[in-house]
Amino acid sequence: MTSLVEFSAVSKTYGGIPALTDVSLTIEAGAVHAILGENGAGKSTLMKLLAGVITPNGGTIKVDGVERHFATPRDATALGIVCMFQELSLMPHLTVRDNLLLGDGGPMLRLIRGAAVKAVRASLDSVGGSHIGLSSLVSELPLADRQLVEIAKAIHRRPRLLILDEATAALTAERVETVFAVIRKLRDEGCAILFISHRMYEIDAVADRVSVFRNGRHVETFAAGTRNRDEMIGLMVGQPLTELFPPRVAGPAMSVAPLLSGRGLSWERGLDAVDFDVRPGEIIGLGGLDGQGQQYLMHAVFGVLKGVQGTLTLDGKPLGGVTPRRAKAPGVDIALVPEDRKTEGLILDMSIGENLSLAGLSRKPYGLTKAAGPADVAVARLTERLEIKLKSLDDPVKVLSGGNQQKVVLAKWLALSPRCLLLMDPTRGIDVRTKAQIYRLLQELAGEGLAIILQSTDYEELIHLCHRIYVFYRGRVVREMSGDEVTPDALIAAALNAHSNTAST
Repeated sequence: MTSLVEFSAVSKTYGGIPALTDVSLTIEAGAVHAILGENGAGKSTLMKLLAGVITPNGGTIKVDGVERHFATPRDATALGIVCMFQELSLMPHLTVRDNLLLGDGGPMLRLIRGAAVKAVRASLDSVGGSHIGLSSLVSELPLADRQLVEIAKAIHRRPRLLILDEATAALTAERVETVFAVIRKLRDEGCAILFISHRMYEIDAVADRVSVFRNGRHVETFAAGTRNRDEMIGLMVGQPLTELFPPRVAGPAMSVAPLLSGRGLSWERGLDAVDFDVRPGEIIGLGGLDGQGQQYLMHAVFGVLKGVQGTLTLDGKPLGGVTPRRAKAPGVDIALVPEDRKTEGLILDMSIGENLSLAGLSRKPYGLTKAAGPADVAVARLTERLEIKLKSLDDPVKVLSGGNQQKVVLAKWLALSPRCLLLMDPTRGIDVRTKAQIYRLLQELAGEGLAIILQSTDYEELIHLCHRIYVFYRGRVVREMSGDEVTPDALIAAALNAHSNTAST
């Protein structure tokens, strides 16, 4: 293989604090090079240096054997370096077509360039986005479709080095495989792919080489398949992590009355006569291919959707006319952790403390200025329990890592002592240590009697955390699974509506 990019003793500091220290690394053409590390390990800094967003304080970066200095992202793009950051860069009020064509020329030129439009259509189709209309506004797309558009945007630029940061975090297994097929095709054509993911099975599936970073330093590079998952996790965290998934707490007996039930829940845009039950102390999962109705069910239960037919019951009594305000009100006590923490779960420019208080504003007549009360004490305790790493509650929440931001979203709802917790892909794009902390927390909460509904695009989470799983297909529950019948193969078969009981071997 040919060396495309070489880092030699590269360092980067922010205000005297090291983000990367003396990093030497080679990225080869025609290979998928995975970068592993916890949040804060230096992965994002490495990407930003390659993308021309920042410049190093020391060391050299060579491309094709020639030392390069990227003053702007345009300098990197001119050399064929294309980066897809974890935080989506799409313009929400533009169409999909215009987002994909940004940078291809002036607006009028783009509109009349039929060949260019065909090319972006082909790029979108290649990553599994054939169902996405080019004239659709990005703001109207679900998160998973926005992520597909982001990937297509990167591929459309015909990169020599494609950097993917959590590119598949919002995608289901079927769409991940489609993206992987594109990655392999690009690799075989000589493209170098720098692949960052916190999903270990994705690393196993697509990587040729793996580099581990910890505390801003390059720890080790090795051929994929020469280290097992436990060894890789140990390199990332600096010590063995004995259990990613903690032992599952015993679920309630089926004879226990449900806390929350739905019967015949229908919504014209994506739910078709859905029935479900969740009991105190039970974790139920919502699985299936992305966009099959799982997210709509969560929104229906929390009262976000209008025009939902069917009945919800709480403690055996009808829960009519539910709205978000009523859902979180005392006596109902339902909490929703949305799938996109940055746009739906947090107000990034507000302080950590203010964000922690947001869910309880309707219970505080004087808003954020009200004197500290029981909920504020609960927030302080949860900050400690969730091990949220922060300097001050007065700092803006945007300065926290993705994992700590997600913990803030969890804490703001747990401070209200909910009886039912709705979780939408709660570990998307966060590191393995933080995942383990959240998994342990969910088991503890279930053990304390909290009813939990978990919608996840990660089938390992559904398998290891849930007592029962409802699998969705075209807005309907096509299978309910529990116990030994829950295997990766069975989940995938049910998601495809294949009605297979195939067991994993």
